[in-house]
Amino acid sequence: MTRVLVVDDEPQIVRALVINLKARKYEVDAAHDGASALELAAARHPDVVVLDLGLPDMDGVEVIKGLRGWTRVPIIVLSARHASDEKVEALDAGADDYVTKPFGMDELLARMRAAVRRAEPVTGEDDSAVVTDGFTVDLAAKKVNRGGTDVRLTPTEWHLLEVLVRNAGRLVSQTQLLQEVWGPAYRTETNYLRVYLAQLRRKLEADPSHPRHFITEPGMGYRFEA
Repeated sequence: MTRVLVVDDEPQIVRALVINLKARKYEVDAAHDGASALELAAARHPDVVVLDLGLPDMDGVEVIKGLRGWTRVPIIVLSARHASDEKVEALDAGADDYVTKPFGMDELLARMRAAVRRAEPVTGEDDSAVVTDGFTVDLAAKKVNRGGTDVRLTPTEWHLLEVLVRNAGRLVSQTQLLQEVWGPAYRTETNYLRVYLAQLRRKLEADPSHPRHFITEPGMGYRFEA
């Protein structure tokens, strides 16, 4: 089932969206402010976000930027703001579409379906496996094999490994990793990364003290090299 995160501070709009979406077999989470939206997104991993810009604690554009720091989930802005410069700002920040209030439910649903379809090639990467000279990461089965034996990883270790592998060859910032794996409230807890990267190296690297695959870029982040 497609999971939708609805972010709006107007209870009647949230209620209408939740009722209509659940009637069409969507799974729905709802947030009434930006901070809750970012936490829910990190915890629940929605397939699409429907976001109002006028939130009580922060502007919706800041929520878009926060999400884009670690995820490519489709974001559809749902707002009463009609000015073209505000639409451009939201789209430039990373929104995928913009629907103005008042809106038709059929139109919004059609745009949601289109946004999810466009995102499918990205999620299709789940079917791939990454092979190194020492171990294999099967993203679809969520397994790691080293020397013919499955390696036992904790859920947190797997999540960290998955984020790095999906960005193979690219630097992933400390903030991105912390937000993706632990959530926005942990974005300064860099000691978490040191501990868990050490555990991954111990389980997967031939020489953990001289890693070939899990590379540290001091002060910036980490990079996975196959």
